Amino acid sequence: MLNQRQILGSLGSLGIMLGIASGVRANQISIPPANSTAQFPPIEQPLSLKIGVTAGGLTLIGLELWWFLFSKKQSKTR
Repeated sequence: MLNQRQILGSLGSLGIMLGIASGVRANQISIPPANSTAQFPPIEQPLSLKIGVTAGGLTLIGLELWWFLFSKKQSKTR
């Protein structure tokens, strides 16, 4: 089983590899000005849709936590 140090090292090296592979530095990304007319107009969503999407997301998060942390019985040690 991996210990915490190995996991953090793996995540760090993965981040470095993805950063190198992207080939774009942060200062090369162009952001249009806030008053640009090329932006899409905001669309107000109904409150019931916002609540439904939030409830669905929280439900899925709860199911994942249950599945990975609480659903399996503890193994017996010999």
